[in-house]
Order: sequence, then C-alpha cells, then structure tokens
Amino acid sequence: MSIVARILALSLLALGMFIYPQEVLSSALGGLTLWWRFVLPALLPFFILSELLMAAGFVHFLGILLESFMRPFFRLPGKASFVVAMGYTSGFPMGAVLTARLRQAGEITREEGERLLAFTNNPSPGFMFGAVASGMLGKPTLGIILSSSVYLANLMVGFLFRFYCVTPGSQQPMRFPSFKRAWQEMKTAQTRDNRPFGQILGDAIRQSTTTVLMVAGFMAFFAVILRLLNIWHITLFLAILSHSVIRIVQVPVFQAFFNGLFEMTLGCQETIQALSLLHQQVALLALLMGWGGLSVFAQVAGLISGTDLRFSSFVVARALHAIFALGLSQLFLRFAKVPTSSFFPLQAPSTTTLWWNTWHLSSLVFIGIMSLLLVLALIRQPLR
Repeated sequence: MSIVARILALSLLALGMFIYPQEVLSSALGGLTLWWRFVLPALLPFFILSELLMAAGFVHFLGILLESFMRPFFRLPGKASFVVAMGYTSGFPMGAVLTARLRQAGEITREEGERLLAFTNNPSPGFMFGAVASGMLGKPTLGIILSSSVYLANLMVGFLFRFYCVTPGSQQPMRFPSFKRAWQEMKTAQTRDNRPFGQILGDAIRQSTTTVLMVAGFMAFFAVILRLLNIWHITLFLAILSHSVIRIVQVPVFQAFFNGLFEMTLGCQETIQALSLLHQQVALLALLMGWGGLSVFAQVAGLISGTDLRFSSFVVARALHAIFALGLSQLFLRFAKVPTSSFFPLQAPSTTTLWWNTWHLSSLVFIGIMSLLLVLALIRQPLR
C-alpha cells in the first residue's frame, strides 16, 4: 500500500470513529467480550505452559521422539510436533507465535517455518464447540462435525505443503527415535538455559500476557473497522455486486461471507441468520473458520514480522484450508445424524462455566494430539 493510500485509509478510519463514537464503543466492547469469554481462557494458560515447556527442553525431547513421523509426512523436524499440538489446542494465533519462536532460535529453516505456519492456525475447540455449535446453532453435537472438518482440512494442507519449496538434496537423514537420546537432548537444552525457575516463570507470564493483550487489541480494532464498513454499506455493496454476477446466491449470504472474510465471528453470526438450511449453514461456517479472517491475518503478520518467514504462503494455505473444510463438512454431514433437539441447556452459560469448558476442551485436545503423534511415531519406528 502506498503512503498516500495509507494516509487516506487512516484518515477515513479516524473520521468514522469521530462521527460514530457510540458504534465504535459498542463494537470494540463486543470484540473484547469475545476475547474475554473464549480467547483468553484458551490462550493464556497454554501460552504460559508453552513457554515453560520450551524452557525445560520439552521441544527438543519431542524432536527426537517424533522425527520419524514428522519428516516423512510433513517434511518438518520432530520439534515442529509441539507447535502442531499447541496450535490445534489453543487456536489462533498460537501456531504463529511458536513458529516464529522456533525460527528466531534457528531450530527450523525458513522453508520449514512456512510449511509449519501453513497448517498450525485454526479456531480453538472452545470457540467451535462453545460459541458456534452450542451458542449460535444451538446444536452442540455439530461441534464434532465442524471441528473435525477444520482439523482434518488443516492436516491436508500440511501434507500438501510438504511439497512446498523442496530443493534437491534438502531432505535430511531421518534417525530412529530413542528415549535415551531424547532425554539427553532435553538435559542439554536445560543446561544452555541457565535461568532460575523463578525468572523462567516470570518471563513466561510476562511474555504470554503481552501476546494475549496484543490479540485483544487486534480483535477490538478489527471489530471497529468492520462495524464502520457495515455502517458505510461497503460490505453490502460488495454483496450486491457479487449477487449481480452469481444470481443463485442471495445478497444476505454474500454479506455474511464478506463480513466473515474480514472478521470470522461476525461472519459466523450472520451466516446463521442468512441461511435456513443446516447443510448450508455448516458449509459457510466451515469455510469462514478455515479462512480465519483479516483480523487473524494481521495478528500472524505482526507475529512473524521479526522473522524472514513469507506471509504469502500463509494466505494460500488459508484459502486451501477454507475450501477443504467446506468440502469435508458436507461429507461428514451427509453421513452424520444430527439431533433436532439439544441435550444441553441453551441458556447463556456463566463466564466461569465458559472459561472451564474452553480450558477443559483445549486440554483434552492437547493430550489427545500428543498421544496420537507419539503412537504414530512408535508404530512407524519403534524406540531404540
């Protein structure tokens, strides 16, 4: 973007914020409320945990044990398995945070970092089950279909990206997993980081809090931008323009789609209102959650700005993820039996309940993914 265009865009944004202060306040509050209820409990505990585990050398431990699985399937080192597990556990933007950390530490190459970044970013399980399936759709069982579609589509993207930027002779030799060698590698990593535990814990909490607050700022800022775009009828104009080309799709559906391209949550909310058939709702929801929204794009761009990782590959991966998630959701929905009534109470749960459910789901996902990766690695190459 040129300097003139940037100044013009910022001037229009400032003008809109001065003209519509009440709308700006309410939209920013809505973004922060979403962050407080779903993002903070899914991110902060696992941000701190990831910092502590990395300082303890756990990443190096996994690097030895899971090398035999990660190399042939994703053309990534075993250390990347930790990013996969944490990214799928906590959702945006955990994958980008940890990928940038590994790249800055020189643990992965530039191409490996871009492959890893491509498939370790998705909504948190708490958001898919709690906010979308239970809250918006009123059918908690649909969370299984949505999350399965999103996770499996992301793995498909990761497998495709194993062919990304492959040069002759770049394939590194694969070594057998060894618990003894993994333990020694972890101890060596602990020796290199000679900080006392109190300092490690303090640094972990400080850095994690800073990152989570940055995410809150992005969510509030993009909620304001999207609100102004709707007030100025820009998304409506894009929807009408698209409808004139593709007449089969109605204007409200296009408007929900464009809102979701900017901000995933608002797009998901409008999808429920714009579409009446369940399979259409699930299709657009899966598409938008696979895409993530420009708010997530901005978070990832900011997090990798201190590295040499290219952002273009991330955009391509998100487009593929959205298409794959849409297709898989329709395939799963075709064979799944979705109850017409819910076995769960549909009244709004308390904040404490939401926090516990989000943290609980994320914990189960983390344990399940780590266990699955270890089993697959051991099946492929038994421990020596």
